[in-house]
Amino acid sequence: MTSASPTAHPPARPARHPLWLSGALALWLATLGNLPLWRALWALPDLAGWRGGLFIAGTALFIAAALWLVLAPLSWPRLTKPLALLCLATAASSSHFMLAYGVVIDPGMMTNTLQTDLREVRDLLSPSLLWTFTWGLLLPGVWLLRQPVARLPWPRQLQHNLLALGAALLVAGGLLVLGFQDLAPLMRNHKSLRYMVNPFNAAWSTSRALAGPATLAPLQPLGTDAHPSNPRAPAPLLVLVLGETARAANFALGGYPRDTNPELSRLAQEGDLTYFSQVTSCGTSTQASVPCMFSHLGREAFVGSQDRFENLLDVLQHAGLAVLWVDNQSGCKGVCDRVPSVDTRALNLPGLCPDGACFDEVMLHGLDERIAALDPVKRARGVVVVLHQMGSHGPAYFKRTPAALKHFTPECDTNALQKCERQAVVNAYDNSIRYTDHVLAQTVTWLKQHAQPSAMVYVSDHGESLGENNLYLHGLPYAMAPETQKHVPMVTWVSPALRQTRGWVHDCLASQAKQPLSHDHLFHSLLGLADVETQVRSDARNLFAHCGAH
Repeated sequence: MTSASPTAHPPARPARHPLWLSGALALWLATLGNLPLWRALWALPDLAGWRGGLFIAGTALFIAAALWLVLAPLSWPRLTKPLALLCLATAASSSHFMLAYGVVIDPGMMTNTLQTDLREVRDLLSPSLLWTFTWGLLLPGVWLLRQPVARLPWPRQLQHNLLALGAALLVAGGLLVLGFQDLAPLMRNHKSLRYMVNPFNAAWSTSRALAGPATLAPLQPLGTDAHPSNPRAPAPLLVLVLGETARAANFALGGYPRDTNPELSRLAQEGDLTYFSQVTSCGTSTQASVPCMFSHLGREAFVGSQDRFENLLDVLQHAGLAVLWVDNQSGCKGVCDRVPSVDTRALNLPGLCPDGACFDEVMLHGLDERIAALDPVKRARGVVVVLHQMGSHGPAYFKRTPAALKHFTPECDTNALQKCERQAVVNAYDNSIRYTDHVLAQTVTWLKQHAQPSAMVYVSDHGESLGENNLYLHGLPYAMAPETQKHVPMVTWVSPALRQTRGWVHDCLASQAKQPLSHDHLFHSLLGLADVETQVRSDARNLFAHCGAH
C-alpha cells in the first residue's frame, strides 16, 4: 500500500461559466431574496387555493427569468462577482426593512434613504439587520467568491451571453402571457407589490430618486408683490414648529385616552390655544410633505406639477420680514435654501445633546441671540422662526425623550420594533408625543416673555404606523397609506396682544377646529397670520381670514 504524497493537493474546483453563476444568482434572488414579496402574496385572499400557489410559483420563475435577462449581457468573468455581490447586498437590505417595518422600496422611500444623515442611519442599525445580511449577503457571497470563473475568448462569451439573453426573453415572455390574466388585476388592486420585487425595486427607485434633481425645472419667483397689510402695526413674532412623525391618533387634545398633552391642555383652558383635529398631510414622508406644505399650490396641484416655485419663506422675505430656520432634523428638503438657517447638529450642549443627537428643546437655546443677528430692518417689520423638530422620528422612539420626562413605561428601547411588545412600542412613541407637548409649551413660554404680538403654529409633516396590520414607520405611497400616516395634529396659539392688534374675536378659530383641513392651508394661513398681502394668498385657505385678517 502506498501513501499519498505529502505534496498532493485536493482537486481544484471546476471553473464555473459566468452564465452559470448568473443563473444561480437569479434563482437565489427570485426565491430567498424575495421573502417579503412571497409573504405578502401568501397573505392575499386573492391567491387562496391551488391556483394561488401555482401563480406564486410562476411569479418566482418569471422573476428569475427577468433577472437572468438583465444579468446575461453582463456575465463577463471580471464583472460577474462584483455585480452579484451588489445585487445580494441590495436585496438583503431591502428585505430587512420590508420584513421589519412593512415598508416598500419606492422612489420616495429611496429619496428619504439617500438624504438620511448619520444619526438616522445609526438608529436603523439592529441585530435583525445583521441577521438578514448574514443569510442574505454573507452566506451566498462567501459561496460565490469561492467559485472559480471560467475565462472564454470574448467572441465565444458574447455568443453565449446573447443566447442566454434570448432564452431568458422567451421564458419571461411566455410566463408573462400565461399569467397576465391573474397578474394584471393583482397589480392594479395591490400596487405596493411592484415595489417589493428585489432587487428591481431598489434599482428603479434609486434611478428615479437620482434623476429627480437633474430634471428639475428652473425656480420661478413667487409673491414678489408681498408687503405688510399695515406697515405701522407692531411687528409680530411668529414661530412655526414643524413637527416630525406625529400622528393625530395619539394626541390627547384630539380624544386619545392617554395624557399625552398635559401642558397644551392647560394652555387650551386659558383660551389662547386651538387644536385642529381633522388635518391631512401632503405626503407620508418628510421628503414628500415638507416642500408641498410650504408651497402655494396645494397637494393635488403640487404633486402633478413639473414647475418649481419659491415657497412660503421666500414670500415672507419678499414682504420684508426676517426669517430664520432652526433645524434639529436631517435638513429642510430645499425649503430653507434662501433664508438664514441654523443646524443644531453643530451644537454639543450638556444634557441636551447626548450621543451627537439633540433633544428638541435645544432649538430654543440661544434663539434670542440668533434672532438679534438677523437684518435689523427686516426685524422691525416682523420675525418668523421655523423650528424643525426631531419629534417622534422612528424607529428609535425611545431616544426622542429625555430620561427625566419619560412617563409611559415600559418602553421599547430598541429600534427593532417587531421584537418588542406592541404596548412598549406605543409607550416609547407616546413619550415622544408628550415631550413634543412639553417643547411646544416651552415655546409658548418663550413667546410670552416678549412684549411684541406673537403666535405659534404647530403641525406635523406626516403620521406614523405603530404595528397596525404589521406596518411600522411611514412612507407608503399616498394612495395606499393608512390614515395613521396621513392624519396629523395641528395647534395654534395666539397671544392676546396679537389678537388685540388685529382686532380678532377671542375664539375666532373655534368654528374651524373640527373641520376637514390639510397642509394646503399652511401657506395661506401663515401669510394671514403674518398680515402679509400678496396676490398668491388665498383667503379661502387662510384660517385666520375668519378672524378678520386683511
